[in-house]
Amino acid sequence: MQLVRRIVLGIMLTTTVLNAYSQAVPAPASPAQLPGGISRPGQLPGTMQPNSQGTGPRGLPGAQQQGTRSQPGAQQQGTRSQSQQGTGTTTTTTTQSNQQGGRSQVGQTTTQQSSEGNANGDATDNSVVNERQRNNVDGDPLFDDDSYEAIRRRELLAQRRKLFGYELFNNPNFQTTFQPNLRIATPAGYVLGPDDELNINVYGRSEMDYNLTVNPDGFVVIPRIGPVQVAGSTIETAKARLRDRMSKIYVGLKNSAYGPANTFMTVTLGDIRSIRVTVLGEAVKPGTYTLSSLSTALNAIYDAGGPNEVGSYRAVQLIRNNRVAATLDLYDFLTMGVQRNNLRLQDNDVLRFTTFKSHVEITGPVRRNNIFELLPGENMQRLIDLAGGFSSNAYRSRLKVTRFTDKELKVLDVTEEDYKTFTLQDGDNVAVEQLLDRYENQVSITGAVFRPGNYSLNQNKTLRQLIKSAEGLRGDAFTGRISLVRTREDMAVENISLNMANIINGVDPDVELQREDQVVIPSKFEMTELAFIRITGEVNIPIQEVPYTANMTLEDLLIKAGGLKEAAAASQIEVARRKKDVDPTSTTAQIAEIYRIDVGRDLSLKQGATPFYLEPFDQVIVRRSPNYMEQTFATIEGEVITPGAYPIRSKDQRVSDLIKLSGGLTPYAYVEGATLLRTVTLSQQEASMRQQTINELANDSQRATVNVVTRDSAQQEPIGISLKRIMERPGSSEDMLLQEGDVLRVPKRLETVSVGGEVLLPTTVKFRNNQTFQDYISQAGGFTSRSARKRAYVVYANGSADRTRKFAFFNIYPRVEPGASIVIPQKATNELTARQVLSEATGIASSVMALLTTVLLFRTLR
Repeated sequence: MQLVRRIVLGIMLTTTVLNAYSQAVPAPASPAQLPGGISRPGQLPGTMQPNSQGTGPRGLPGAQQQGTRSQPGAQQQGTRSQSQQGTGTTTTTTTQSNQQGGRSQVGQTTTQQSSEGNANGDATDNSVVNERQRNNVDGDPLFDDDSYEAIRRRELLAQRRKLFGYELFNNPNFQTTFQPNLRIATPAGYVLGPDDELNINVYGRSEMDYNLTVNPDGFVVIPRIGPVQVAGSTIETAKARLRDRMSKIYVGLKNSAYGPANTFMTVTLGDIRSIRVTVLGEAVKPGTYTLSSLSTALNAIYDAGGPNEVGSYRAVQLIRNNRVAATLDLYDFLTMGVQRNNLRLQDNDVLRFTTFKSHVEITGPVRRNNIFELLPGENMQRLIDLAGGFSSNAYRSRLKVTRFTDKELKVLDVTEEDYKTFTLQDGDNVAVEQLLDRYENQVSITGAVFRPGNYSLNQNKTLRQLIKSAEGLRGDAFTGRISLVRTREDMAVENISLNMANIINGVDPDVELQREDQVVIPSKFEMTELAFIRITGEVNIPIQEVPYTANMTLEDLLIKAGGLKEAAAASQIEVARRKKDVDPTSTTAQIAEIYRIDVGRDLSLKQGATPFYLEPFDQVIVRRSPNYMEQTFATIEGEVITPGAYPIRSKDQRVSDLIKLSGGLTPYAYVEGATLLRTVTLSQQEASMRQQTINELANDSQRATVNVVTRDSAQQEPIGISLKRIMERPGSSEDMLLQEGDVLRVPKRLETVSVGGEVLLPTTVKFRNNQTFQDYISQAGGFTSRSARKRAYVVYANGSADRTRKFAFFNIYPRVEPGASIVIPQKATNELTARQVLSEATGIASSVMALLTTVLLFRTLR
């Protein structure tokens, strides 16, 4: 199985690699898709001339011809695309246009790399990597591969990104292409070459326009004049040469015996040629590039991606005619924008990126945390300038330099006075530290002052000066004892207690402050218990706690509570007040004082009464009026003349009174079946105790099953009453007093009996006067094998019930009346609990012992 699993994994891995390679390697472009240059005479625009030897113009191996020369007034759109891979060829096509017909160029840039990547092993270019990091795309082989080679390439890429200037040449977010401006006037020193286009305009006495292209041999052919050599000449020299030749047919171009010149000529550059420049050395994308003839060295450097991680930014050589024509220091352009030695490129120029001499990294609070390239002799101050200078929170007096030696590392401390003389070496790491997180002249004040906060020690040298700067003490300041928290030189914190009142009055001397001192002035309210007043009872807004305010009266508190309710007893408002400083030896044992105040409905005291001022922690209780009660109703339903809800007019109103209010009973009223429904409300504690009692009874039952039903805190319960006795003797003990929400139901005459529970056929049958309990059971099919006969019971129409009684070995069943329900319980078949088993065993043992005792007694008597 392990062998099969390894074979399957190998096949899957090979398939994944082949798919990725097929997607990464583009298909060869057809001749119609190859980018073109400027077409030669007689060649169709945008096409390649056949060449049997596979060579380009003039038989140069590997050269590619160019096409699509735009006519004056043509309009083109410029695009720049890059397609880069880990190995292979990178092609860049750039199109620039001049909508006014001055000049346009279609240039091709081709970079060829070896199949093994560049010399530094970084075959994956920045466009793919930057896209991976910017979009966080999963599945990039460079970031998902854990091989040594991939890890090494990631390290080189990270090191390259830290180099100062790398982002300028390799940031995909930059929209600029660093291409030359083709809409400038013709440069005076521009050297003409093959494929350049000259626009010759003759005006004055004679007029003629010529659009001439320099052929590969360096000539322009003028009709009726012939070829004129212009290649290798500047535009001014070519203009003089053309004027001299064209004056043979345009006599007015020069002064002559016939008169002064009356014909004039201008020569401008139209479409420009492309040149080929080779980039060598430590570049990101070395190779051969086809550029505009107006391009400079910086344009080629940008297309090549700049130096790689070992390339030099300070010594980029422009080689022309086998000698170094100029050396560019890119730091001049990066730091100052100066394009020193940025010569215009010529055909077959070579740009060579040399290796760096010294790389130094600077970290910490500076404006640029990068790796910088330093030339021999450049000092620490030069590095700081290249880093943009120190940040505002940098510690500038001393820098730490970590340096490689022949055997190990060492650390050097460079002070500020040595910055201009200290010479850095390759591999040095300069660390800039931050300022200490402390203040050299700060003191603070908090508490009962108008402006607490931090202050300068220079302007607040003493405690009184600091309080004056804080706008003085608040009225609640406790000046008897304030705290001065001081940090000593050994960083230990000590507390110094001061009497501020004595310092203010001049009794004690002022205190000299030190750095980091903290003055804390407490408030009187912070050292006292929060005082409040409570009011409960018959007020509109009962408030548990009202913050105490001085001179608050009882009327003020009642207003805050929203005034009195209708149920309030205005003459029975009580105020309970704490007893303070009670004598423990007193025999009165009084712990509170009670005040009773008579307040009017308009919250005013009686005329002449003094206002009652409240004190902290007073509790005000507004009693309920003893005779106040909201309207309550009782409802009567069923067979009465006028059913409905009727108000309870007095506390002694009874059921018979409710029947009288409803107009009496109808002829069809079944008096024996009348029932009274009453809403019984239990508190949470009562409901919990009741449920606990039911659970205990259920556990104590030996042979019966008790269904435990959770009772709601408020529900209606039927009360079995005898309406017949109530009507016969109104006001008797049977005539119950009514309560709010009572519902009296008087049903219509009933003629059925319901039989349910453990019978063969639960049913409802007609009531007959001469039938007994057993007769109704027989009509329901009789008992079942699980019927608990001795526990059968009857529920009557009025809500009352009656059970079966036992006499000797006989069951005496209850009577049956109209509307009754006969219920036959089921025998207990559930498992008995341990307590029930123990109780059952005890009962059986007691019965056996009693029987044995009886037998022995009889035998003794015999």
